Amino acid sequence: MTIVTAHASSRSPIHPKLLGATAIRVLRQLRADPRTIGLIMMIPLLLMTLLYFMFSEQPALPGGTTEFDAIGIIMLGILPFVTMFLITSIAMLRERRSGTLERLLTTPISRLDLLGGYGIAFSVVAAVQAILASGVSFWLLGLQTQGSVLWVFVIAMLDAMLGVGLGLLCSAFAQTEFQAVQFLPIVVIPQLFLCGLFVPRDQLPGWMEALSRVMPLTYAVQALQEVASHQSPTAIMWRDIVIVAACIVVALALAAATLRRRTP
Repeated sequence: MTIVTAHASSRSPIHPKLLGATAIRVLRQLRADPRTIGLIMMIPLLLMTLLYFMFSEQPALPGGTTEFDAIGIIMLGILPFVTMFLITSIAMLRERRSGTLERLLTTPISRLDLLGGYGIAFSVVAAVQAILASGVSFWLLGLQTQGSVLWVFVIAMLDAMLGVGLGLLCSAFAQTEFQAVQFLPIVVIPQLFLCGLFVPRDQLPGWMEALSRVMPLTYAVQALQEVASHQSPTAIMWRDIVIVAACIVVALALAAATLRRRTP
């Protein structure tokens, strides 16, 4: 009994070496799948290019901005969120179904080590994705913003990490990859509808506006809109960034609490 207790207590904190080893393992698995890497990197570029040509013939908005400027900066945050949600939820489900997760959790690695390693690995992928998408959008497609491009990149990274956290959480409730994909219209699409992308939130029906306030993507989009319309960081932007960061922590904590060794 004493041995078991000591072993369990040794697994409770986060171990930097195990955390790093997990992240490296996941990155190596991704590197072995160049087709997936290519899709992760190229799809946002293609979608941003398509968005540019969609609005290329539209008249400029008041203030000299364009429809592409208004929507494009928001999409730079939304695309990493959606991509990381799908990839993370499917990847974690594969770990459980293959028995890899069960074997890993018999070692000194803790659930926080495992989830943190996944978060780091996919954040690295998201960082490269965000750099490529932002570079093409700002310097090739001519996307304009009042604020710093750096803040767009930071918020896009937070969106990607939010997608990782929610993807890890939702994967605990799926038994097949098809079920994992089905969480997209349940978790992601309602946030897209209510975040202010299609209709300003203050023009939504009262109950829908109230619902949007509990959706983390709402604050990510609002932070990007603040960057788009203000040259300097605003109090609203800082508040929204803190809220998104808190949602990431909560999602990862819930994912750790609901993580199962194996899918029945």
